[in-house]
Amino acid sequence: MQSKFRINGIAVLLFLLTCTVLLSGCAHNVDVKTCLAGEPYGFWSGLWHGIIAPVDFIVMLFNKNITLYAQNNNGAWYAFGFLIGSGGWGFLGGKGIARKRHRER
Repeated sequence: MQSKFRINGIAVLLFLLTCTVLLSGCAHNVDVKTCLAGEPYGFWSGLWHGIIAPVDFIVMLFNKNITLYAQNNNGAWYAFGFLIGSGGWGFLGGKGIARKRHRER
């Protein structure tokens, strides 16, 4: 039975975009010069920066004081958090979908 309330793809996209914009309002902005003088960012900051990276990228295009990647970080742990937060491991999820499609044929 088909549902009366069909959600169309554009409505879902608009909902996700609205959620992204609202959640990005929680992003903590730090001036670059202040960032370089403070304590280095670690894994958890890298994870958060990775999650908000798409919004940061758009803002970075219009504001020279915003950077995508924290300059004052502690190295590998920050980079690992950033990679996970930005969805850098997403390529692993596609293999399960390919297996399911292959079984259906």
